[in-house]
Amino acid sequence: MKVKEIALKAGVNPDTVRFYTREGLLKPTRNPNNNYQQYDSEDLRRLRFARKARQLGFSLPEIRQILEQADDHHSPCPMVRDVFQQRLAEVEREIAELQQLRRRMTAALSAWQDMPDGTPDGHTICRLIEHWDEAVPENSSKE
Repeated sequence: MKVKEIALKAGVNPDTVRFYTREGLLKPTRNPNNNYQQYDSEDLRRLRFARKARQLGFSLPEIRQILEQADDHHSPCPMVRDVFQQRLAEVEREIAELQQLRRRMTAALSAWQDMPDGTPDGHTICRLIEHWDEAVPENSSKE
């Protein structure tokens, strides 16, 4: 298969195929007649695997490590579980932080509706930011 063919079969664009090839995840051979890269069914399997792993949030180095373990006939599944559990905890922490930020932003926007515009006077830059938490109830602005 040529780049376009494998990309179509894997549901990715040709640049993705070229990228994964440069990164060593795919190992095409060279056609001696035209020097084009030729991909086989193993490359297609690895490409589909990499795409699914990316959709689950695995990084390129992690995908490389998973493939290397599989190439060495070692099960990468224990590592996959460990990495995934850590990643899920990170995502949950990020979501909680974003929810806190959303609450602060909502509270600030609400408080700004009643605050006057100010002109920088050497003591303030933007009163909205500098004093927003003074106009918000205590539990709305705390982290």
